[in-house]
Amino acid sequence: MGTGPTEDAASGRSARPDGSARVSPTPPKVAALAAVAGLVCAGLVYAYAFERGDDRPLAWRDVTRQLGPAELPRPAGRMFNSAQELRRFLIAAMPGREPDLPGIDFERREAVLLATGPRSSTGYAVEVENVREERGRVVVHVRERTPSLGDPVAARVTYPYRLITLPRRDKPVEIIWEGRP
Repeated sequence: MGTGPTEDAASGRSARPDGSARVSPTPPKVAALAAVAGLVCAGLVYAYAFERGDDRPLAWRDVTRQLGPAELPRPAGRMFNSAQELRRFLIAAMPGREPDLPGIDFERREAVLLATGPRSSTGYAVEVENVREERGRVVVHVRERTPSLGDPVAARVTYPYRLITLPRRDKPVEIIWEGRP
């Protein structure tokens, strides 16, 4: 006589040697779990294919020089839809200084400010790697360039930043910092 479970054909239960019974899941529960798993997978595929599909480059303009020197004390990656919004942000970030804003046509364009905060020497820079438009968003890939040991740099506090404009798309803008921000 074996010690493994025995099958009770009439009930669909397995009798265990200790007298307990193992009940197999009922078909409606299995079907419900399969349906939920299928919906989750379909939602993920839809979100990835729809939101991130049709990936293409988006032309952007660098207007950093038009803004001039800016001492932004904190890292920033932010989009602005109006001159007033950009002005308020810069005044709050640099008290006592009235910024001279570049001529941006906010009816057709939006501005994106990318800043690292203070750095200990010259040789640091913010570089826009690329800007891509997807179905549901615009993605700005940014990298901070840091000096190498042999690079000639001056020991003084700097505030690397970049101000770019994009064609207005009425989509959320996501900023991805490659490397160290």
